[in-house]
Amino acid sequence: MAKGWGTDAADQPLRPMEFERRALRPNDVAIKITYAGICHSDLHTARNDWGGTLYPVIPGHEIVGTVTAIGNEVTRHRVGDTVAVGCMVDSCMECDQCLEGWEVFCRERCTQTYNSPDRQSGEITMGGYTDHIVVRDHFVCKVPAGMDASKVAPLLCAGITTYSPLRQYKVGGGTKMAVVGLGGLGHMGVKLGVAMGADVTMITTTPSKGQDARELGASDFIISTDAEQMRAAATRFDFILNTIPVSHEIDGYLNLLGRAGRMVIVGALTPMPGFTGFNIIWWNRAVGGSAIGGIPETQEMLDFCAAKDIYPDVEFIQMNQINEAYERLLKNDVRYRFVIDMAKGL
Repeated sequence: MAKGWGTDAADQPLRPMEFERRALRPNDVAIKITYAGICHSDLHTARNDWGGTLYPVIPGHEIVGTVTAIGNEVTRHRVGDTVAVGCMVDSCMECDQCLEGWEVFCRERCTQTYNSPDRQSGEITMGGYTDHIVVRDHFVCKVPAGMDASKVAPLLCAGITTYSPLRQYKVGGGTKMAVVGLGGLGHMGVKLGVAMGADVTMITTTPSKGQDARELGASDFIISTDAEQMRAAATRFDFILNTIPVSHEIDGYLNLLGRAGRMVIVGALTPMPGFTGFNIIWWNRAVGGSAIGGIPETQEMLDFCAAKDIYPDVEFIQMNQINEAYERLLKNDVRYRFVIDMAKGL
């Protein structure tokens, strides 16, 4: 019997729940969860902001824990290993996307860590706000030796969401990069960009966040509501990582891109307003998007963060503080990610 916290309806708070995890399959890994990150998408799913939530729902797709059992076909993991699980727990493993390491884009749809039907049983997956989880071995990443496991969980979502586009578009030494929005995603974008050798500027609406950006490694910051600052920065950047989580105008940011510059949107999932075609045609600019990476890239990201000593800035809470944490998320009152310490009990 598994114990966790979930909700029965969009207008109900999270509460303690018990449910049955599936029995161990030959290619499964059972994990005792020690830390679980809180993502804004957990809140959106719990409250059915995007539609499609299947209740009861137990969120959580930023998971770190210890292997307690393995199926008889598992060779990649051993009992006692410290491991991590992100936003997906299965896929067909046979289509072109899966074979190329992009399981997130599985032609038959990947199985998400929660609120998603299991590929074999059809049961709805329950996430990481629980004492343990059972996951197909391929979707379990290794936490590199020496890492502070207590701070790793948000890397499985915020980390890979920002790492993947930087790798795809070859951000590195000499890249003039900007990050729009200083939150859970944005602060990781700054840290990763700096670690890859880019000259990183933070773009924010909040002047007080300028010092925060510099402490994270940014060389400069721009207040996006200051027309003079925005004009002065025209055509300055090669790459813009846009982490704003809500619908917003992008014309002002497009004008900051130089020749063949690209802006990648990773935060806004809802409909966006239109933009002026001239602003991408002129200077040969482009706008794109990026989701989480596949499993190989997620492991690469963990290894990179271990080598560069990169962690998210986190605030630890106990499981029974989850509803308060959700309310604080709505107010952006966290610097910059919550992590549930399961050792404090459910």
